[in-house]
Amino acid sequence: MTGLLSSHGTGREQDFGPGRGSLMPGRATAVLDARMRFLGWSQEAETLFGYRPDEVLGRPATEVLGEPLTGARLPAADGRHEAPEPTGAYRILSVRHCDGRAVPVALSLDPLRHDRAGAAWLMVAMDLERLRRRAIDQAMLAGLYRQSPIQLVVYDTEARVRWINTAIEKQFGVTLEKVAGRRLPEILPDGVLLTEDGRIVRDVEAPILHAARTGEPVIDVRYRSTTRPDPHHEHVWSVSYFRLQDDAGRPIGVCEAGLDITDRYVTRQRLGLLSRAGGSIGRTLDIRRTADDLAQLVVPEFADAVTVDLLEPVLRGQEPSSLGRGGDADLCRVAQRAGNAAAGAVAAALDIERLRGLTDATPVVDSATGTLVVPLTARGAILGLAAFIRTTPRDPFDTEETALAGELVSRTAVCIDNARRYAREHSTALMLQRDLLPRSLPRPPGVEIAHRYLPAAGPVGVGGDWYDVIPLSGARVGLIVGDVAGHGMGAAATMGRLRTTVAALAALDLAPDELLARLDDLVARAGTPPSAEAEDEDQALGVTCLYAIYDPVSRHCVMARAGHPPPVLVTADGQAELVDLPAGPPLGLGGLPFESADFELPEDSMLALFTDGLVESRHQDIDVGVRTLCDTLSRSGPGPLDETCDGVVGDLLHQPPEDDAALLLVRVHALPEHLVETWDIPADPGEVARARSLACGKLADWGVADETSFVAELVVSELVTNAVRYGGAPVRLRLIRERGLIVEVSDGGHTSPHLRRAAMEDEGGRGLFLVAQLTERWGTRYTPTGKTIWTEMSRTPSELPGVFAIGEGEEFPP
Repeated sequence: MTGLLSSHGTGREQDFGPGRGSLMPGRATAVLDARMRFLGWSQEAETLFGYRPDEVLGRPATEVLGEPLTGARLPAADGRHEAPEPTGAYRILSVRHCDGRAVPVALSLDPLRHDRAGAAWLMVAMDLERLRRRAIDQAMLAGLYRQSPIQLVVYDTEARVRWINTAIEKQFGVTLEKVAGRRLPEILPDGVLLTEDGRIVRDVEAPILHAARTGEPVIDVRYRSTTRPDPHHEHVWSVSYFRLQDDAGRPIGVCEAGLDITDRYVTRQRLGLLSRAGGSIGRTLDIRRTADDLAQLVVPEFADAVTVDLLEPVLRGQEPSSLGRGGDADLCRVAQRAGNAAAGAVAAALDIERLRGLTDATPVVDSATGTLVVPLTARGAILGLAAFIRTTPRDPFDTEETALAGELVSRTAVCIDNARRYAREHSTALMLQRDLLPRSLPRPPGVEIAHRYLPAAGPVGVGGDWYDVIPLSGARVGLIVGDVAGHGMGAAATMGRLRTTVAALAALDLAPDELLARLDDLVARAGTPPSAEAEDEDQALGVTCLYAIYDPVSRHCVMARAGHPPPVLVTADGQAELVDLPAGPPLGLGGLPFESADFELPEDSMLALFTDGLVESRHQDIDVGVRTLCDTLSRSGPGPLDETCDGVVGDLLHQPPEDDAALLLVRVHALPEHLVETWDIPADPGEVARARSLACGKLADWGVADETSFVAELVVSELVTNAVRYGGAPVRLRLIRERGLIVEVSDGGHTSPHLRRAAMEDEGGRGLFLVAQLTERWGTRYTPTGKTIWTEMSRTPSELPGVFAIGEGEEFPP
């Protein structure tokens, strides 16, 4: 009986399962004799109904299952069998489980013959839900093969075609017999992959092999090719790949699912071109650069090659002369780009004189060269010509594409005409603004810096926005951003004065609130109503400013603002919010106090300092702009700050800003602890030698050069001596090693030391003179508990200056 159950099948697996010639997994089978008594009982039947073989063998089926088996016809009285129901006909029955509950099953009963068992029946039962799922699976597979609009291809692990569905056969005009065992480049030699930025990749098998090798799905790849039924038009498909595996988990191939998205892709590309044109064309006032912006934008996405020719007077900033048949104006090629050699040859062969004869005021298609010529027209005058070239197998320019090219060229012409009309006035103001803003910002320790400045749109599109990064003593850094109301030369000049003043005040190591207070006094005096003799003097009214000091040793940041928007703080986990900073009045009102706030900034957090032109416009409230800024910064991640700047500008300024916009991004880090050493020194003259010893030991640990170590020892000795003698407790010595060497000595005194030149007969007064000569910079900053004398020196100083010789044959006493 075991042999009967293991070798005999009904054929239903051909309809509902993948196996052929064996019973489908999950089926319960049993064998009954002519009187419907069980002769065989499989393991699957025991699992499904709960009865062991010894509990059912020899018993009637109705008694065991509690349901008559109506799926077959019983033998007649004369012993002859009536014709059974067709093989594969399942009936839905509710049979009894051994525990008494009802079990819904799909059951069939088929006649069979066996030499030892005689006439008998084979009962096949399956869990109803399993049968339904298998039927759905089979129907789905059949639908994917015959009816699905999705093109399906199965490759082996070597990227050779093994199976295709009907959708592939219809669209590509091939059959499985013709393509089986062949590679994709052999079947479609023109096929290429398209990247998001429009570049072409010819290795079309790369995503197939990647999916086969790694098991990682490859999603939404753009594939472009012609087809056999339509060889003169290119189609674009969105295709995805995933690996196929056998029951043991071994890779056996890759399935490709594709969908023709030609119309959607073309529409998207056209909209994308128009969208990018606003930010790509006319970014500068350089005429040639603007023409090249157009060529760079459309090649190779829209055309295989582009040429831009302008009239000579336009390049000189003059009014354009006539162009066309009989015109005597000269054309000059200012831009030319080609995506392939064939298109480049066509572009190079375009004769300028022939182009002059092709155009009037409307676009012209030259079918002989596959060229679309569009005039650059602004204010009713033709400035030049733009020629778009396509080579086979790309489709010729249609009506919609001609209109799109006209729109792109129109935008380019306006930008070129604006550059021509306002070049001198705008370039003068812009030159002043660029000269007054920092050309390059310093890179102090503990911070990463990125910045953007966008002048307002228009002929006087510069104003008084500014930003700066100022290295301070003790490895600290000053960060400032400000805004002067108005535009043009006056605002730019006022901005330059204020930026210089802030740099001078910051060099005094003033706290942010004190610096703003002094700056407020200066602005208030500048804003006094001018006399009749000074009517033309510019007035610094409507000035806002934010000043912050960051200390990478302690990660503390102190900041204050004068009528300026607070900065945005972005933590390393992407949380972005405005800093809760007390608001101060704009500069120039006079007499009102400013308040500082002290924050400890998390490691790798980012500060965004900005002006209101970035987040506010006539069409957008400042609160909406600030929320957009926070959202953009929270998504920026730990990538390069320059990319974050570009993302912020792209999200907030979809068109040239109406007001100046400045953005300063600062990512902060803490100096490593091993680069900073601090000692508390008792206010005792005998501790000076110990201070020198401590400093020399630490410098030796750091591997500081002997020359620098010698200078540092002299500086420590002099500053600690002065602190003990004139300052008093608490005395503290701190060394910082970052790019150079910083030596700081703090004490409890508030009197500032003065540098003086001692006479030959003086016994003292040379200490600070030596310090000033041996170090690159030195200074004093005041704290709530006293003052700090600081010095900075290079790690590898050049020759020490000859300050030791105090006279021929004389030397300092030990």
